[in-house]
Amino acid sequence: MLYESFSALDALSDIRAVFTCRVPGLDVSTEREEALRRLRLTHGQILEDAGFGGMPLATAEQVHGNLVATVSKATSFPVSGADGLLTTASGLCLGIYVADCAAVYLVDRKARGVALVHSGRKGTELGIAAIAARELCEATGAQPSDLIAQISPCIRPPHYEVDFAAEVVRQLGTFGITDVHDCQTCTACHPDTYYSYRREMGKTGRMLALLALMPKSDRNGPE
Repeated sequence: MLYESFSALDALSDIRAVFTCRVPGLDVSTEREEALRRLRLTHGQILEDAGFGGMPLATAEQVHGNLVATVSKATSFPVSGADGLLTTASGLCLGIYVADCAAVYLVDRKARGVALVHSGRKGTELGIAAIAARELCEATGAQPSDLIAQISPCIRPPHYEVDFAAEVVRQLGTFGITDVHDCQTCTACHPDTYYSYRREMGKTGRMLALLALMPKSDRNGPE
């Protein structure tokens, strides 16, 4: 299995969301940029197979901050200084790389926009998920009750000293999102399925979280 999805988001025909897994047999025990280069071909194939084919891939610099950038197909990627991406454009695939940090998916159930953020310990302390949720509501006219949030696999206690996923859930709830889903999966617990920066001491690959608002002609999903 090269990628997985989330039932809460699969139920929405207007969006597509997947999370890539470890690529069997691929040596990624190296620095980040080289690991991403080695993963590029497989990630490109996943984009095609998962229904994102032909879409630009929007990425962020990911500096462990709380800047959420609103992007379109005309934006230059990766977005400097950003750890979150927000769009109201259909046919643009948002992408966030993680290897223990969480990817937080934020979706307006009325399909007016989506956001995807990189939220590890630092980003969570800076409240990036709630910032993205607020900016998504401002951009689309949505209410917090219109949003669905999904937290990806990430590192968790006892493999990490802070349960930042639980803090993301708390922050989003405080903002007013009642539909928050956490898969509860620890990346460090499943070495055959996920990359883990801490378990592999910094030299490892990255999972790629992908999220797009689908063009109307594609909203019935791939055949």
